[in-house]
Amino acid sequence: MTLPDSEEFDVVVVGGGPAGSTLAALVAMQGRRVLVLEKEFFPRHQIGESLLPSTVHGVCRLTGVADELAKAGFPRKRGGTFRWGANPDPWTFSFSVSPRMSGPTSFAYQVERSKFDDILLKHARKVGAEVREGCAVLDVIADDERVRGVTYTDADGNERRALATFVVDASGNKSRVYQRVGGKREYSEFFRSLALFGYFEGGKRLPEPNSGNILSVAFPSGWFWYIPLSDTLTSVGAVVRREMAEKIQGDQEKAFMALVDECPLIGEYLADAKRVTTGQYGQLRVRKDYSYHHTTFSRPGFVLIGDAACFVDPVFSSGVHLATYSALLAARSINSVLSGRVDEEPALKEFEARYRREYGVFYEFLLSFYDMHHDEDSYFWQAKKVTQTARPELQSFVELIGGVSSGERVLTEAEILAKRFSSDSEEFAAAVDELAGSQDGSMVPLFKSSVVREVMQEGGQVQMRALLGEDAEAEAPLFSGGLVPSPDGMFWQLPVSAQSPPE
Repeated sequence: MTLPDSEEFDVVVVGGGPAGSTLAALVAMQGRRVLVLEKEFFPRHQIGESLLPSTVHGVCRLTGVADELAKAGFPRKRGGTFRWGANPDPWTFSFSVSPRMSGPTSFAYQVERSKFDDILLKHARKVGAEVREGCAVLDVIADDERVRGVTYTDADGNERRALATFVVDASGNKSRVYQRVGGKREYSEFFRSLALFGYFEGGKRLPEPNSGNILSVAFPSGWFWYIPLSDTLTSVGAVVRREMAEKIQGDQEKAFMALVDECPLIGEYLADAKRVTTGQYGQLRVRKDYSYHHTTFSRPGFVLIGDAACFVDPVFSSGVHLATYSALLAARSINSVLSGRVDEEPALKEFEARYRREYGVFYEFLLSFYDMHHDEDSYFWQAKKVTQTARPELQSFVELIGGVSSGERVLTEAEILAKRFSSDSEEFAAAVDELAGSQDGSMVPLFKSSVVREVMQEGGQVQMRALLGEDAEAEAPLFSGGLVPSPDGMFWQLPVSAQSPPE
């Protein structure tokens, strides 16, 4: 298929955020022609400043940008500190809870996204991707067989075309291109929330060694995040249910401080702080944290990654993790197809199954996490009781994970699922209570919780693969008949047991 005035690439990536820049780097490193089209000019403001170790020590090590991040001076985050659950005192979740993440890689970073995203995009350019900023994608070019490319406007307003074997939509939650994959976007009733957030100078820090931790605090109307971005700068946001939107309407300054007044611990941490009122952090903003997933993540020639495919509540800092993890999965699939190692259908099936599984694992974890907090007088927290959740919401989750999970994770009755979530929540709450009562700071009690083990599993595997490479243990398929990563982590391959013996 040829079009006048068209350029040709192996891959066109829509969006230059963490998902897009990560995929672009991983594919360009294989010598492929990659074009990144980003509608804004970097650096630019973005929310979602709290990372997980698998991004820093796993995906970013595979792309080669980990050392640049280490030099950037971002605060180290050893875990999360929570005022959440039955215990009135804050407790800390450390990344060293997982044996795979213990030791020198049991930390992540708190990042100013304008700086972090800029580092990743520049790195993608450095390793061979062509990056064009100020370019807005208008639509995909497609025929009856597959997506063939995109039309876009360049920085001068001229309409242009780029053809490619694969188009990847990494343009985030405001993407419109994602609709061309087919299917539909389904929203979670359980997690629909609004966040009002801003930035402060001079806020209090947690005691060492946890001064870089995210602090998450439940209060009657919802919960607060408190993220240290430097020695003095802090991102602070309040999350409330959409039915409580009146709490953040009108004068946002007054609304924000009224929410702070409801939460004495955050009030204490902001007692000597001043809100930033100039520059990229100078305004209070509202974000709809509506969790959702698309009913399909791919079609021939077209893949959705990051928030274009799905988004889940941000309380456990999963946003950038899911973005970069999905980019790694999709890059393996694309690299495998372009190199002739794996056909497109099984390659994209592996990508989608693994991405849905990881999304589902975090979804289950967060349901249990919300359910463990009790506040009988709070509308927000009573609405977060899994056993009171409407059947359609749980049925939607069953459809999300159906066919990609295994064993007892595949359940078709919403009532059974609600009971299991409630049981997981009780198990998690008991682990937290044991942790809070521990005198030696050990994270072992948390690992007794099945949802904690699940949510740490795949991230730990990615880290081990990135750190050990050829020396890492051979992985088993996640699904029957599925594929496994190549030793270098860049491709899919058949598991050793399924490969033909040499003649």
